[in-house]
Amino acid sequence: MIIEVLTMRADYKNETMDPSGFVLLADLVPGIIQEIRYYSTYNFVGDRIDGYEEPCALLTKEAARALKTVNTELSVKGYRLKVFDAYRPARAVKHFIIWGIEDQDIRMKPYFYPDLEKQELFSKGYIAKQSSHSRGSTIDATLLDMKTGKELDMGSPFDLFSEASHIDYRNITDEQIENRMILQNAMVRNGFSTLDCEWWHFTLKNEPYPDTYFDFPVSSEYLKR
Repeated sequence: MIIEVLTMRADYKNETMDPSGFVLLADLVPGIIQEIRYYSTYNFVGDRIDGYEEPCALLTKEAARALKTVNTELSVKGYRLKVFDAYRPARAVKHFIIWGIEDQDIRMKPYFYPDLEKQELFSKGYIAKQSSHSRGSTIDATLLDMKTGKELDMGSPFDLFSEASHIDYRNITDEQIENRMILQNAMVRNGFSTLDCEWWHFTLKNEPYPDTYFDFPVSSEYLKR
């Protein structure tokens, strides 16, 4: 199994450190809620992920503008976007792959992949050797109810690697399905596409860097250079 995972090491042929096309999401969408999971230790690895130097969301200017429209549209309906991840450095994806080689490290299994073996996360497509997040126009998000201040119940938590997180999964309540559709419809209406196995994952269809993978750190200071 170790040999199998080793063959998945990322090969980023168009990798760059240039952040000039990116913005700090909070600057363009004031008040947006952020819980950057890969800056914390509460994620499927259990450690802060390489490249996450600040708990902030960075996006391409184009994706951030589209997300601002989404957030404005949702706020009229009483919701706010909550972001778990946005731009993800290529080094972070490499961290995931190296973690995949460490067969003994399964401390977060009960929380994020309780029904799968660790290596199945790669074979079933939950973790890819190249991530659209590294192109800078992908966001992981959910909805917050402005009245209660709580996340909407989506039927599964963020980063639960399970069929329950698939966007077409229907063995959940009508309310949970409706909550997913509120988020999905707003995102798709404003130019984002979905990912079949993750209800929280959205990529700008007309992303500005479809063939470029970035590796500068998640850092507001780095953007100022």
